[in-house]
Amino acid sequence: MDCNGCEKKDGNTVSYISHEADMSRMERTIRRLWVLLIVMLVALVMSNLGWIVYESQFEDISIEAEQTADTGNNYAIGGDYNGEAESHH
Repeated sequence: MDCNGCEKKDGNTVSYISHEADMSRMERTIRRLWVLLIVMLVALVMSNLGWIVYESQFEDISIEAEQTADTGNNYAIGGDYNGEAESHH
């Protein structure tokens, strides 16, 4: 097939050199995007590892206390609900 007379309907054609320049530019852009993706994945993994190390420094302690009251009110012994208590020294 002879493509010497091939043109788009509006008569515009793209030169080979321009097409190759665009393709090489796109290849560089794609390579940079892959590098960015790898850097972002490494940053995500390092961030998660940092949080795991930080959280593993602490120890979970559970303290159970039993409170009893003679009057049946087990909420505020010796004081009122505003946090003001009488001192029994």
